[in-house]
Amino acid sequence: MNPNLVLLRRGRKKKKRKKRKRKKRMRTTSFHSFPCPSISQRNVSALTPNTLAPLKYREKRTTLIRATMEATQNDENAPSQPQPQPQTLSKNAQKKLLKQKRYEAKKAEKKAQEKQQKKEDAERKRKEWEETLASVTEEERAKLIESRRSLRKERMEKRSEEKEKKLERLNKAMQCGHKIVIDLDFAHLMTPSEIQSLVQQIMYCYAVNGRCTSPCHLWLTGCEGEMGSQLKRLPGFDNWIIEKENRPYIEALQEQKENLVYLTADAETVLEELDPKKIYIVGGLVDRNRWKGITMKKAKEQGIQTAKLPIGNYLKMSSSQVLTVNQVMEILLKFIETKDWKVSFFQVIPQRKRPEADPEGFQEVEGEENEGKDDQLDNKKKCIEVPSQRKRPEANPEGCQEVEGEENVGKDDQLDRKKKCIEVPSHG
Repeated sequence: MNPNLVLLRRGRKKKKRKKRKRKKRMRTTSFHSFPCPSISQRNVSALTPNTLAPLKYREKRTTLIRATMEATQNDENAPSQPQPQPQTLSKNAQKKLLKQKRYEAKKAEKKAQEKQQKKEDAERKRKEWEETLASVTEEERAKLIESRRSLRKERMEKRSEEKEKKLERLNKAMQCGHKIVIDLDFAHLMTPSEIQSLVQQIMYCYAVNGRCTSPCHLWLTGCEGEMGSQLKRLPGFDNWIIEKENRPYIEALQEQKENLVYLTADAETVLEELDPKKIYIVGGLVDRNRWKGITMKKAKEQGIQTAKLPIGNYLKMSSSQVLTVNQVMEILLKFIETKDWKVSFFQVIPQRKRPEADPEGFQEVEGEENEGKDDQLDNKKKCIEVPSQRKRPEANPEGCQEVEGEENVGKDDQLDRKKKCIEVPSHG
């Protein structure tokens, strides 16, 4: 090997080692062990080339770094006006905000279209009425106007009569009706759209209760905060004939705590009858199954009774047995009228939640497994495998039973796997 090349490599390696050591010393150099303390106390602007000339490269660099740090600290300690930083939203928050804006815009557009449609319909009806009046004689015109006035008067009288009966029923229910409480203490766990959905359900509950022939005594507890403000926006809410409480039900009904029954799908006790002395509580929560078991947990912590509707005894649900507030309310009102859980469930629960149920013929029969052994032997069938025979030219087509799904299988496999179902006679 060439000796000059070896020396050249050694020199390069030596230079690299020196360079690494120099970098390491520069990183570990402490500012407190400064070679020139007088220069370290000066400002950055005072470090001129004349003052830095006597120093070496490493000392110059360290001096500049320390002076810069001191100047930065002085600037930070100086009183300065805080500048407000704009809050940046995350991508998910921006998507939600954009989605909410699109929803509000679409809702406003739909509302404007409905308003315009109503206006056009009213204008069309008015023109048709004017054309009808213009095409008849004076006597017929007077008769038409009089008949229209009489129909409107009858309709108004009927409405006022129904309203009076409704108020009478609701006032009577306030005194001796079944008590149902809607618990509104879960507003802090819901989004604004979920709170709005719950407010709509409460409005449906009041409407159904007013139309019912045997209404209940309805309570709303926890009507405060965002929930209370949303409820007050409903038209005529202040005139509703119900009990409104800003306090939780456990405080408003403390004297009747032993009669409180929380209706929850997680309870073990099945509700068979509605006791007039009991106060049934329905959880006002729209959570899209985020807070599972929260009503059951709350009832246990407060030490009150729990129960669930007997849905499983009458129909099979395609999903969970959790229903909306207005559905539970309507089921209870239907049961008060009919005293029949099955009729109440099939009239209220939508078809999409009970696809396998038959309102007339569906009824679970318990104890089918305990039928007599004789009946089982009579209906019992035994499947016997027939040995495969590749060549059967004189096969009897009437004695064979083709099994569904075997048409697409090869002939050899079909003959090998074919089975004949022979009924075994009963031996009493």
